[in-house]
Amino acid sequence: MSRMRTLFRDGRVHTPADPSATAMLVDGDTIAWLGPTADAPTVTGGRVDRVVDLDGALVTPAFVDAHVHTTATGFTLRGLNLAGTTSRTAVLDAVAAHAATLPADAIVIGHGWDESGWIDQRTPTAAELDRAGGGRGVYLSRACVHAALVSSGLLTAPVRAAAGYDASGWLRRDAHHLVREVAFGSVTHAQILDAQRAALTHAASLGIASVHECGGPGTSGEADFVAALSHGDGYPQVFGLWGEPNAAAKAKELGAVGAAGDLYADGALGARTAHLRSAYLDGGDGEHGHGYLSVQQVTAHLVDCAVHGVQGGFHAIGDQAIATVLDGFAGAAKQVGLERIRAGRHRIEHVELLDKALIAGLVDYGIVASVQPAFDRLWGGEHGMYAQRLGRARSLASNPIGALAGVGVLLAFGSDSPVTDLDPWGTCRAAMRHHNPVQRIGAKAAFAAHTRGGWRAVGVDDEGVLNPGWSATFTVWDTTEDISEVLHTEDNPRARVTVLRGRPIHVGQGDGRREPR
Repeated sequence: MSRMRTLFRDGRVHTPADPSATAMLVDGDTIAWLGPTADAPTVTGGRVDRVVDLDGALVTPAFVDAHVHTTATGFTLRGLNLAGTTSRTAVLDAVAAHAATLPADAIVIGHGWDESGWIDQRTPTAAELDRAGGGRGVYLSRACVHAALVSSGLLTAPVRAAAGYDASGWLRRDAHHLVREVAFGSVTHAQILDAQRAALTHAASLGIASVHECGGPGTSGEADFVAALSHGDGYPQVFGLWGEPNAAAKAKELGAVGAAGDLYADGALGARTAHLRSAYLDGGDGEHGHGYLSVQQVTAHLVDCAVHGVQGGFHAIGDQAIATVLDGFAGAAKQVGLERIRAGRHRIEHVELLDKALIAGLVDYGIVASVQPAFDRLWGGEHGMYAQRLGRARSLASNPIGALAGVGVLLAFGSDSPVTDLDPWGTCRAAMRHHNPVQRIGAKAAFAAHTRGGWRAVGVDDEGVLNPGWSATFTVWDTTEDISEVLHTEDNPRARVTVLRGRPIHVGQGDGRREPR
């Protein structure tokens, strides 16, 4: 069967192969040629089957989001999104309005409240949620997804006995993990598939051709995780990361590329469960958060990954959690050898609180930093939530993207959606505009971290750049500006077409008219 050869011409092609390129020939799933339109192959020459006139549009590698929770993203897109609420009353009103649309036996699932920006930071109680939900169970995950507000009916005996339980209905740690499983366990398989498709379709419309699904116990169940990997043609490619200790063989069985992602070494700053060397300023006396893993457990997990030949990784936000993980890397290197550890291209998600010694550890072990620049945009700086939790100095030192890039740590950008929105252009801008000028990076470095960096983070080294002979994975944008010009504005261009290895996964309304041959 012959392959379709399509010439995209009269555009602005972002490629290192030819900075002046205005045309690109795609042969099936591969880029066959790049260069000026005047030098392009022609239909009459027999090398082209179809021509697409770009009218000056920008063509770039498609984005990769390196940390996503697909099902939760879909539910947030279609359901109860509390990100814009500004008070306890606003949350309760939103719950009541949404609950009224649901069956009487449904569980109300919502996400996104963040009390740190409210004038009155008191949150709804379990009893108040009982009333707002009309007697239905209510589960509302905090923006960080490491705490939740829960109605009385979900506070079962196992939840009440678990670490992190509070009678107010604000749950953290193990209590939160237990109640999250109950809430999402009430959702049917059909609803899960529908939510995942909604999330992936939305991602493709934003120029995203691949996402890294971060699952594991306490985050999403096995059935949910396997479903996220099942959608195939017509959607962005999903790389699965299963975060369970000493479960490299299981990760492979589930279809994951790594026993990584949300394997929790600690929690989150918003929930005060990120594990810190110095105490939180606004928590209980001497509160340092919580570490879920010991050095020995980290070591054992990495050795298990080496034995099974899969990528390992951890969720680690606080400096104490990161130190524990790096000590575990040292232990694994002693057992299997440093080069074998480095070859594994293991990763740490978030890595928000780092000093020079910890950054050096990432370099020593060849660790990928899967980071979310939007965290600094939303919660960093001198007056944000991080400053409330940590103080000004630690807040400005958090998310040290510039320092990581400066010493050659491989960066992969993501959103942690639904923690922050799927917004790749905005994510790049956040890295360029870090609250701390020392931690800013340039437009090209930010764009590379959100494109090629995401592919390299899962061991794919021949994607993310428009090069002859490389995969035809790209987006056509409704702008004539280059990436630097786009990133120095406030407006995101519209994705006309997003293509994954030669197959369109998103076609904007009316864009089929741009094919004259």
